[in-house]
Amino acid sequence: MIRLNVPKMSCGHCTAAIEKAIKVIDPAAKVSCDLGTHNIEVESFLSERALSEAIRDAGYDVKTPAST
Repeated sequence: MIRLNVPKMSCGHCTAAIEKAIKVIDPAAKVSCDLGTHNIEVESFLSERALSEAIRDAGYDVKTPAST
């Protein structure tokens, strides 16, 4: 499980865009987004770096590890 913080994730459109970006590079990934904490959890074979790059390519900043 990889946890990432996406500070500007604020709505359903954001979560959909982030999930879509991840699923393009790993269609089997399980993505869970929490708008309240701006954290996402991803179950994937991909590295944290690859996931972060996909999210950045979708237009969102990523902070790692996720803030608690």
